[in-house]
Amino acid sequence: MSTSEFKEGDEPSDENNFYRDEAFRDSLGTINADGKRNFLFPKKVSGRYMKWRSVVAYVLLAFLLIAPWLQIGGQPFLMFNVLERKFSIFGNIFWPQDSFLLVLAMITGILFVILFTVIYGRIFCGWICPQTIFMEHVFRKIEYWIDGDRGQQMRLANLPWNGEKIRKRALKYFIFFIISFIIGNTFLTYLIGSPEWFKMVTDPPSEHIGGLAAMVIFTGLFFFIFAWFREQVCLIVCPYGRLQGVLLDRNSIVIAYDYLRGEKRARFKKNENREEAKKGACIDCNQCVDVCPTGIDIRNGTQLECINCAACIDVCDSIMEKTHQEKGLIRYASESMIHDKEKFRFTPRVIAYSAVLVVLMTVMGFLLRSRESIEATILRTPGILYQDRGENNYSNLYNFKIINKSVETLQVEVKVLEPAGRMEFIGTPNMDIEIQELAEGSFFLYLNKTDLSGANTNVQFGVYVNGVLTETLESNFNGPKK
Repeated sequence: MSTSEFKEGDEPSDENNFYRDEAFRDSLGTINADGKRNFLFPKKVSGRYMKWRSVVAYVLLAFLLIAPWLQIGGQPFLMFNVLERKFSIFGNIFWPQDSFLLVLAMITGILFVILFTVIYGRIFCGWICPQTIFMEHVFRKIEYWIDGDRGQQMRLANLPWNGEKIRKRALKYFIFFIISFIIGNTFLTYLIGSPEWFKMVTDPPSEHIGGLAAMVIFTGLFFFIFAWFREQVCLIVCPYGRLQGVLLDRNSIVIAYDYLRGEKRARFKKNENREEAKKGACIDCNQCVDVCPTGIDIRNGTQLECINCAACIDVCDSIMEKTHQEKGLIRYASESMIHDKEKFRFTPRVIAYSAVLVVLMTVMGFLLRSRESIEATILRTPGILYQDRGENNYSNLYNFKIINKSVETLQVEVKVLEPAGRMEFIGTPNMDIEIQELAEGSFFLYLNKTDLSGANTNVQFGVYVNGVLTETLESNFNGPKK
């Protein structure tokens, strides 16, 4: 919520009408007056939040790079093979038949994001989002190492193409390309699995044209994003920034500027009593703008471009310390906490979101726990009527499919339970189904006329795994009308 929404008479006083100026909302900081790209050069920042963000980032980076190579019970720890509709999560394989679980997981995830946005604002973007982690903790670090800090980067950008600029640009983009290649291959490994990736890089290229093309495309895409497009992903492409405008309210925790304490802005003078001079705590140093990776001025209020990275908090705290003022002029707070000096509280909306989330997670956990090791379907073959086998016996043809969802080879057998009948498999009735494999086939079911109840008779089949009945399936038997 912008400070411009307060009515006349609210603090700060009417003479401090900085919060009424909405001109900053008419343009993006990354677009200049001519409509051309305005490249940002964020200043290097250090502080307590940057330290903790770095810890979180490097832990997540390690997990992201290692996870697709891990296996549990011979299955990938994480794999999202969209083309084959095969997903592996923590070593458990999910097939198209489990799509309802994936849908429920997606709904749970979306609600989880909504809940956290309602309470903590856009904290996901600043702390957990892969785009921010790679940009701020990998590519930006390399840029600082090669090009220098903000002032040196701006000087280098304005230089003609001399030896220094060519050398630094070539080195930087070469390293960017190598890292993009690693990210692209990691992303590809999540899609196809590490065994397939090894085949792709060790087999002759002619056998994996599609996979190699995907590798090139992913590498080029990530290089384009992190070398040129950068923060535009957050400002233009990602819908989350616009979504937060619907989700945030006065009680949401965001990166907020305490305008009651900060205004009226004025330059710092040594040994000055700012309260007696009727000046606010903000010394108008513009450091919060210089460190912002999306180029905004947080003092204008909450904006969709803000990714809650807390860089402005760290740099402002350092300025407050140098000027011997209390820290927290910019901090994690809600509009109510600043304007009304309220403490954080759980609103009815937050409680409702939390309750629904708990229910969804409970249902999700129950469904995952009760998920059977196999999934079988038995259907009468369509378009084929019953056959008269003599001696008052009739037969129907059935098709079956059995998927082994476990992490071990299973011996599976299908038997008719009710009514009593005889099964004749086209092949063998006993099946050793390998891990995560599909077995399918056909069989004839023979029933006596005395067991038929009419044109359609209900029949039950039992699926036995390692000699134990694990699933009962129902179908129908087509016979002559009585």
